[in-house]
Amino acid sequence: MTHKQKKVLARIIVSTVLLIAFRVISVYFDRTWGERSAGIQFVLFMIPYLIIGYDILKKAILGIVHGEVFDENFLMAVATVGAIALGEYVEGTAVMLFYQIGELFQSYAVGKSRRNIAALMDIRPDYANVEQDGQLVRVDPDEVEIGTVITVQPGEKVPIDGVIVSGSSSLNTSALTGESVPREALAGDEVISGCVNMSGVLQIRTTKKFGESTVSKILDLVENSSMKKSRSENFITRFARYYTPAVCIGALVLAVLPPLFNLLAGRNADWSQWLIRALTTLVISCPCALVISIPLSFFGGIGGASAKGILIKGSNYLEALGQTACVVCDKTGTLTKGVFEVTQIEPAEGISKEELLETAAFVEYYSNHPISKSLKEAYGRPIDVSALSDVEEISGHGVTAVVNGRKAAVGNAKLMEQLGVAYRTPQQIGTQVHVVIDGAYAGYILISDVVKPGAKAAVAGMKAAGVKQIVMLTGDAKSVAEAVAGELGIDVVKSELLPADKVTEVEALLAAKGKKEKLAFVGDGINDAPVLSRADLGIAMGALGADAAIEAADIVLMDDNPEKIATAIGISRKTLGIVHQNIVFALFVKFACLAMGAVGALNMWWAIFADVGVMVIAVLNATRALRYKQ
Repeated sequence: MTHKQKKVLARIIVSTVLLIAFRVISVYFDRTWGERSAGIQFVLFMIPYLIIGYDILKKAILGIVHGEVFDENFLMAVATVGAIALGEYVEGTAVMLFYQIGELFQSYAVGKSRRNIAALMDIRPDYANVEQDGQLVRVDPDEVEIGTVITVQPGEKVPIDGVIVSGSSSLNTSALTGESVPREALAGDEVISGCVNMSGVLQIRTTKKFGESTVSKILDLVENSSMKKSRSENFITRFARYYTPAVCIGALVLAVLPPLFNLLAGRNADWSQWLIRALTTLVISCPCALVISIPLSFFGGIGGASAKGILIKGSNYLEALGQTACVVCDKTGTLTKGVFEVTQIEPAEGISKEELLETAAFVEYYSNHPISKSLKEAYGRPIDVSALSDVEEISGHGVTAVVNGRKAAVGNAKLMEQLGVAYRTPQQIGTQVHVVIDGAYAGYILISDVVKPGAKAAVAGMKAAGVKQIVMLTGDAKSVAEAVAGELGIDVVKSELLPADKVTEVEALLAAKGKKEKLAFVGDGINDAPVLSRADLGIAMGALGADAAIEAADIVLMDDNPEKIATAIGISRKTLGIVHQNIVFALFVKFACLAMGAVGALNMWWAIFADVGVMVIAVLNATRALRYKQ
């Protein structure tokens, strides 16, 4: 609890004690002195009233001075001052007391959701260690230039993006990705700001200025997310702008017209009764429940998402995500790892798998092609260059060489046909690397872009979350694309597309969807920027440290786990459900109580429930947006 909240709580306790004590004393005065005690009772009850309500009265006066008359402070001030003027000291003080209790509760609830965001804000580094005259000196990260070597000790945050010059360590990226599994970092690896160094000392050469680093961009996104309001928030803002003056006018009409009609009809005007009813409707009509709980719901949803490594740039995007009916996914880097791996080794008779892979790795030693790199990584051992000679690359076909005195050839089907060697064609989808040793076919190695472990579950999760259609767009060959789509359960697949073709496909899908439905595109945020911008909602996958992703996308997933797409949709739909519940509940209770208050069926005490009670219930419901379970 903050210092300010503690002061409000102390005022509530003091006012409550005084109100109860003075109520007991007033009963004695009524019996002993009767009406002569009115002045003393007024003075007594003004003490707890001013203790608990002086700040509300001050805000109401300042609002009038600044031309911002119609707000909840004005409503509470008019209602309570009016009640006290009519001699309803207990009711007037109690209304202010319970209103402050509701405000305290609301302040605590908002603070709790802000603390969730603050956990993310904790990634902001306070300093960077720079060596000067043989000693480490702490400097402001803003002062560190690009190319400076900084030292990050165990337990410290990486302050600026860079490349490890020396040292190795485990990095805790949970504040960025929501994942608790540490990431191993070695010399030559890129590291991003906001990670926590868990073990070894790291020397890092900075590649960006602090203001351009990942941590700065993330903090800027979260801190400014409230600037982009949802339609629900804009509706409530417009509603409150017209609603509050309307109920003030209605209360004035209720206080004046019925008594005038009574006078014209020759009956008792009963001004005090109708004035009490008017003041009661003012208390009931206070729009706090809506004005507070709706933004709090979206704030909680954004905070809960950030704790799971999902950055949402505004509540308008959170709202749009819940209306997503079609999700379009890029393949490479989104549903697949985007790196080639050896997935199958099939040697011919008399050849072992180890020999086949070793021969292929040796022959491809000098090549920098991604397929060559994947063969050498799969082999995983040092290559003795002295055993390699007569290396010749045949463009578009493969490589020939002599390995340990044996002539070998490694390449595609075209190379096999050129050499006149019969080869086997695998049934599985992938890049085929055939191997020939001493003129005889030795077998093939299959290399594929591997599907991410969570991709299938991600597609199932999106469908479970209510997404009607999942589409995959890729520039890969049709056979590869259809194999991946079939494995994952994707509804529609479009292959062999250029970047411009992807935009065309997305525009066709946008034209075909319903008016209230949204289309989300999920890509790596680097090559897919045009499509991310064209879709209703751009979601960047695998965006840890990718500037283009953070700039182009509306939602950024801070790791490359596709399952978080379904999590983000789930958070959005839960948040929207809470928002709609609060709107319906608050308006129903408000209008029902307003009607009953106008005819005298509700007194000030019921008015308190209609205002503070509804607000407390709505705020309690709003805090549920902070917590989401898959």
